[in-house]
Order: sequence, then structure tokens, then C-alpha cells
Amino acid sequence: MGLIRPRPAQAGFTLVEAVVALSILSLVMLTTVTALRTLANTQIALEGRTQKIDEIRSVSSFLRDLFESAVVGRPSGGLGLGGGTRGTTYFRATDTTVELKSTVLFGEGFGGSYFVRVAAEGEALVLRWQEVTPAGAPRNWRAASSRVLTTGLEEFSVAVQEQFGGEWAARVDSDAAPALVRLQVKSQGRYWPDLVMKVQR
Repeated sequence: MGLIRPRPAQAGFTLVEAVVALSILSLVMLTTVTALRTLANTQIALEGRTQKIDEIRSVSSFLRDLFESAVVGRPSGGLGLGGGTRGTTYFRATDTTVELKSTVLFGEGFGGSYFVRVAAEGEALVLRWQEVTPAGAPRNWRAASSRVLTTGLEEFSVAVQEQFGGEWAARVDSDAAPALVRLQVKSQGRYWPDLVMKVQR
């Protein structure tokens, strides 16, 4: 009889080792996917916040230019800022609306003196404008050209100072431009920095 030699151990994973390896691989993949998803969400949030900040900056800059370019003139019809002989001042304000005559530039070489209105319309802050009329007062604002300045509007208020250092008031009854205008805006859950603007006088 020959000797029975033991069979050599076969190389390979046992069932337990395979299950452990698959569990570890699953945990690594889950962690990687979660990290990538978190990174993507963070990127989206940062882009949204950056766009909101850019919107606030551009709208604030436009509004400052608008008020600093207010058309002023004598009731007798002297020259107003931006040219024209019908340059008498027009300014109206309530606690939620402001209207004025201003020099507006719509692109390269196109613009001039317009009646403009900034007001809350539903959940949007809307700019409306129309050409200056010989009557010296704007027509129906609903029919005027418009552009949405910001959406998701929650709060909008207007206050004016008749003279520098005076009290803030919610309404102006005369055509005379005030010294300062303050706009307070809250949109999409965020308060904007108060816009305090000097009006051309």
C-alpha cells in the first residue's frame, strides 16, 4: 500500500472573508457617493448665493445711478439733467412706491429722460418707465414698459429725508426731490443692505 499524502490547501477566500470584503467595499462606495453628493449640494448652494449677491449688487448699483441722475429743473422750463427743455422735477413717493424723472441709458447710445417707477408688484420688485410727456406727468403705469429687478419679494418699503439729517418719512407730497431716499428690501428670505441714496437736486 502506498502512503496517502495530504492534499495541499487550496488558495482562495472563504465565504466569511468574501462577505467582509464586500461589506467594506460597500461602505467605501457609500461614503464616496455621500461625499460627492454633499460636494455637489454645497457647490449648488454657493452658486445660488453668489448669484444672489451679484443680483443685489447690480440692482443696487442701477438704483443708485437712477436716483443720482434725477432730472431737476425750474418750473418755468430750464434745462434739466440729460438735456431737454421740459426739465421740471417730478418726484412722488409712498411707503411702497417711488416715482421720479431720471436720465436712463438703455444700452449703447439709447436713452434719455424718462418717468420711472420702482414698486412692489406681487412677489416682484418691478421697474417701469415711460417717455416724458408735455403734460409733465406720467400716464397709466400698467401700460408702461417694465423689467423685473428681483423676484421672491417679501418686503419693500420707501422712506425719504426732505433735508439732510431730518426725519425719515414715508410720503412726499410735493414735486421737489428730497435729499435722501431709503429703500429696504427683503427677497427670498434675505434682507438686502439698506439702500440710502442721494437724489440729484
